[in-house]
Amino acid sequence: MPTLTVSAKQLPFPWAAAGVAAYTEKAELVFDETAKGTTLQLDGTTINDEEEIVHALAKLHGLSDDSSKSPAFFALAKTLATVTAVPDIVAALDSLDDHLTYRTFLVGHEITAADWMLWGTLKAHARIVGLLKNNNQPHLLRWFSHFESLDGIQAALVSFAAAKVVKARSNQKTAAGFALGLANAEDGKVVTRFPPEPSGYLHIGHAKAALLNQYFAKMYHGKLIIRFDDTNPSKEKSEFEETILEDLHLMDVHGDVVTHTSDHFDTLYDLALKLIKEGKAYTDDTEQAQMRVERGEGIASAHRDDSVEANLKHFAEMTAGTTEGLRWCLRAKVSVDNPNKAMRDPVIYRCNVLPHHRTGDKWKVYPTYDFACPAVDSIEGVTHALRTNEYRDRNPQYHWMTEALGIRQVNIWDFSRLNFIYTLLSKRKLHWFVDQGLVRGWDDPRFPTVRGIRRRGLTVEALAQFMLAQGPSQAVVSLEWDSIWALNKKIIDPVAPRHWAIVTEKMVPVTITGGPTSPEVKVLPKHKKNADIGEKKTVYTSAILVEQEDALSFEDQEELTLMDWGNAIVRSKTTDSSGVITAIEMELHLDGDFRKTKKKITWLSQSTSTHPLTPVVLLDYDYLITKKKLEENDNVADFVTPVTEFRDNALADANVSDLNKGDIMQFERKGYFVFDGVVDGNLEFIKIPDGKAASLASKAGVPAVAASATPKAESAPPVTKMYQVEKVYGDDVNAAGGTTMYKVDNVYKA
Repeated sequence: MPTLTVSAKQLPFPWAAAGVAAYTEKAELVFDETAKGTTLQLDGTTINDEEEIVHALAKLHGLSDDSSKSPAFFALAKTLATVTAVPDIVAALDSLDDHLTYRTFLVGHEITAADWMLWGTLKAHARIVGLLKNNNQPHLLRWFSHFESLDGIQAALVSFAAAKVVKARSNQKTAAGFALGLANAEDGKVVTRFPPEPSGYLHIGHAKAALLNQYFAKMYHGKLIIRFDDTNPSKEKSEFEETILEDLHLMDVHGDVVTHTSDHFDTLYDLALKLIKEGKAYTDDTEQAQMRVERGEGIASAHRDDSVEANLKHFAEMTAGTTEGLRWCLRAKVSVDNPNKAMRDPVIYRCNVLPHHRTGDKWKVYPTYDFACPAVDSIEGVTHALRTNEYRDRNPQYHWMTEALGIRQVNIWDFSRLNFIYTLLSKRKLHWFVDQGLVRGWDDPRFPTVRGIRRRGLTVEALAQFMLAQGPSQAVVSLEWDSIWALNKKIIDPVAPRHWAIVTEKMVPVTITGGPTSPEVKVLPKHKKNADIGEKKTVYTSAILVEQEDALSFEDQEELTLMDWGNAIVRSKTTDSSGVITAIEMELHLDGDFRKTKKKITWLSQSTSTHPLTPVVLLDYDYLITKKKLEENDNVADFVTPVTEFRDNALADANVSDLNKGDIMQFERKGYFVFDGVVDGNLEFIKIPDGKAASLASKAGVPAVAASATPKAESAPPVTKMYQVEKVYGDDVNAAGGTTMYKVDNVYKA
């Protein structure tokens, strides 16, 4: 296999070569602190030029490299590597941001050598990376971040960091083949497992574990086991297994095999007998409360030194589920007073006479997770057990079990548990919300379950990128939701079709002087920056609707812009006694300059029999709890947010009728929404958070609405600036029948 040798001390570091090597896996990346430069050994040939290395590895992998536009980006990369003046850098970044506004990659629809060359240059330029973090070039930052999230790149990033802290010494080399520090991993031999308990729905914390396990299995060309840890008949059901598999499918996580701990009950039982016979386990009938005290104070159980015969007798009573057997449990004889309390004779078998959803009445004793997990991991060939670091104290216990049983050892890899503010991940507390009827079910958009966050509009791509970006961090922190939703916005913005909606409460009819004498229809792009999204039909009439909030902002004789139409002048307003605007008259002024108006307004033609509007409901949500983090002894009922669902009835353009459930779109000037289905004849749309502080702030401090009033979502954002982009469809778009009623060219021309 070709070898790419680099030194972590190189300035600038050859990220383009390292990146393409890690991504294509066509060269082993080796850090050699004695290396004088970047060297690729390929088929007996030595290549020292980074650009040639990128071309060579891209060609080996089959990455497209023949576009006539590619040389320009290679030249730009070479120029940027030497630019230091901030204005010149910003000008170049702005140009790239414009280029990537409606493109995924620099050239064509796939990654090319040009992408890697430019990404590597930006990555190696500290000033450029710093400027990108200001988020003034969102499309370029999206492209840049995407490359850092790709398989293999994190391996190079982590190995680079590790190599930098290793003191340089003669012939010091660090291989970068294994991402995020997996120990003793061999390509093609890694086996990971995701072991959910079938007692509920997966939540966002489980998502991290599932995605990481799949990530490593794929990276090492190994295998992922989905194993149901079904050792507690009191809580487990077959239907939960089905929903968990569906949730994994929603996340695009697919195991190579699905197993159950119950598949190994016979083997586990024999292993328990083995421990008893070897004096490594004993039965105990100490009351639970007393056992907890004894373990805490390092006091040995009165039964710790019972004979093997007595232990076998009691274990047989447990196995039969007799009245006597129900009093006993089986404990591993590990330690009485180990400083690590997880090592103080943990319970490894207990009785349960309820039928098991898979094995029925066959068993009356079941292994605990602490015993079953290491044993089944070893039996099923797992090489690396990924666990949140809340289990770290149990790692010595895990290894004790495999050693005491005389079975194959398994590597443990810890990662930090995922916590979010204002978010409950406890199944017990989530059950409480369901039981109290405060949510509609486990897929409620307010829930942190996989189903809930997917229903809220979080994409699989954003979920995966966010989880992998957490990397090997061991810090236990409560994360804000802004990062994951901001990442999601970057993914959906380039592909979300644009539509309009007008809130019906106090909406204002507007009469347009100089408008069309009969309804006219024009075909426009659904996305002004992405023609591939398709087309929509916009209806133009002399009678339109605008929202009360917009109407209240209009000044007499003010000229404003009707989006996708042109300018109009407010000639008169009619107001009722309470100050609510009930009617407006405007005069069309298509010769006006949209660049000089302060307000760009969404509107809809009033509904007619031939061009009806579509009734919709816009939904927004608050956090379920008012406290950022509930403590263990907090009563969840004391921290329930009074109102968590906000509904606005609205009318939308008829194009939304073509959407399918789960489709993501944008109601311009309102935000991104996901279509949630039809209820009582209305299309319901759930607002997707965009990562901005205003959309994620708890609304619990907002005065509660009257019980009889319709809860109102947060007010519409400030009037936005007009898009100034090239015309996607050129100058050949014609209205049915011809018209002079609108000049869209003027609205969107830069």
